[in-house]
Amino acid sequence: MITLRNVHKSFGSQKVLDGLDLHIPAGKITAIIGPSGEGKSVLLKHLIGLLQPDSGSVEVDGESIINLRRSELNRIREKFGMLFQNVALFDSMTVYENVAFPLEEKTSLSKDAIRGKVTAALEDVGLKNTGHKYPDELSGGMKKRVGLARAVVPNPKIILFDEPTTGLDPIIKRAIHQLIKDTHAKFGFTAVIVSHEIPEIFDVAQHVAVLFRGKILEYGTPEEIQESAHPAIRQFISGSLDGPIQMA
Repeated sequence: MITLRNVHKSFGSQKVLDGLDLHIPAGKITAIIGPSGEGKSVLLKHLIGLLQPDSGSVEVDGESIINLRRSELNRIREKFGMLFQNVALFDSMTVYENVAFPLEEKTSLSKDAIRGKVTAALEDVGLKNTGHKYPDELSGGMKKRVGLARAVVPNPKIILFDEPTTGLDPIIKRAIHQLIKDTHAKFGFTAVIVSHEIPEIFDVAQHVAVLFRGKILEYGTPEEIQESAHPAIRQFISGSLDGPIQMA
């Protein structure tokens, strides 16, 4: 589905991705975890072409997305939905208008067809009868649900989640994680979640990639990562990051 090979990315003298290799399988939930500042969000932006690597390849469905013309890159991006860390709702639009926005911008659906899809999407995320509200009338958890509805409504093949539970209390975090699992089970999209929520993310993901010092340190099932003998992974999972992370 998505393959990155030997991807390098630097910003000035700061190397962020250093020969990174990763394969993200179709139809599964893959989590990318690692300490703060390791480039998880930078990696996510490479998947959708918001950033281009200095070298290496990024392929979506077997097609390279490196150095494409804008029209070709937009065609690839139509496969994606995204739930941003800050949700990025339009404050001047109602909940309904926010969710309808990608359908109105990118499809030729009738108003009635859009209404049906938006109503169903809001029901799917537990926000029935909230379409008239504005973002500033919503709690943080409700905003995340609106963002998820907006990401799902065009029926994308792939949805990217950038720290989807940042800033939420533990109860709402669990609810959002469960909602992601339930929505994935219903629609079957490929999901990529950047997260620092340890150990909760292990109950959500089917595959986990550990990003550390610009490389994927290990990749496997949640059980395999939790049972890893690698000292850096053991230290990260245990939360004992007071000292330098041990590589061996």
